[in-house]
Amino acid sequence: MKRRLGSAIVGAGMIGTIHARAVRAAGGDVVAVATNDSTTAGTTAERLAADRGTADWHDLLDDPAVDVIHVCTPNHLHAEIAAAALTAGKHVICEKPLAMDPTSSLLLKNQADAAGLVAAVPFVYRFYGTVRDAKARITSGETGAIRLIHGTYLQDWLSRPEDTNWRVDPATSGASRAFGDIGVHWCDLIEFVTGQRITRLSARLFTIDRPGGPVLTEDGGTLMFETDAGVIGSAVISQVSPGRKNRLWFSVEGETSSVQFDQENPDALWIGARAGNQVIPRGAEASHPDAAPYNPIPVGHPMGYQDCFTAFTGDVYRAIRGESVDGLPTFTDGLRAATITNAVLDAAKTSNWVEVP
Repeated sequence: MKRRLGSAIVGAGMIGTIHARAVRAAGGDVVAVATNDSTTAGTTAERLAADRGTADWHDLLDDPAVDVIHVCTPNHLHAEIAAAALTAGKHVICEKPLAMDPTSSLLLKNQADAAGLVAAVPFVYRFYGTVRDAKARITSGETGAIRLIHGTYLQDWLSRPEDTNWRVDPATSGASRAFGDIGVHWCDLIEFVTGQRITRLSARLFTIDRPGGPVLTEDGGTLMFETDAGVIGSAVISQVSPGRKNRLWFSVEGETSSVQFDQENPDALWIGARAGNQVIPRGAEASHPDAAPYNPIPVGHPMGYQDCFTAFTGDVYRAIRGESVDGLPTFTDGLRAATITNAVLDAAKTSNWVEVP
């Protein structure tokens, strides 16, 4: 019998809690959780069903029960913790951004490659069955050659002027907030689904007025781009759109048909054609066979974001055990996100088109 892998969670906020649930659902054990408060470490461990709690994440590095370290802290701590975990021989799941700049992200990617460890980034929207369905239809040529790509990622949790969070501060969040936080998810998903890479882009960013002086990270923006196949596209990114809770939506439009995915309605894939449109329920007979591994729950039983995290974590565990997995987002993809974010900031600053390395 294979030993259950042990995961340690560094950071016990919203995303750390989601990681812990995914670990258990994927068949792992939450052996430890690290917080920044020694007075609550024990109760936090109890809340996350972890074996123990600690106020010092360094305690996890020499723990033989820890196979995987999940970095779920504010952004400015990611690089230090991920690098230390890799040095200690631990596999790593690190929330994006990997680091506060592309150069540091490249160092982490190279370190992970040299160590031969599994180092993953939770671009978990890849793990919706409907997303895999869309990807399979595009890859197989069912849509014909792609003509246009467009979409949005809209949220409202910072839409009031008094709303604030550590992400608003560039010292803890990084130079980009809305794009670095959610825009990179949209770009990752588009590149994953289409197999094309964004090669050049232009961007405009905006920030709403907030009390207490100017905010140095953007609330949203627009993006125009071109891919390596010569396809043009656009996206609107916002964390201040009232009523939009987490609307990651894309449309990929080809010669013969279009596919549209909406994260707020993820159990259905919209297929458009000149002769008529279809809405394909996740896991239905009309779903592409390639999506089957990511449809573990029968059709008609809704799946959601937490299920994506479970599927992602399960693929990380399979990769650690040496199994082949398809589309696992790694530190290479984390570096890609940092590179695109940097290009967006440059384009917005200069009002020019910028090449994406």
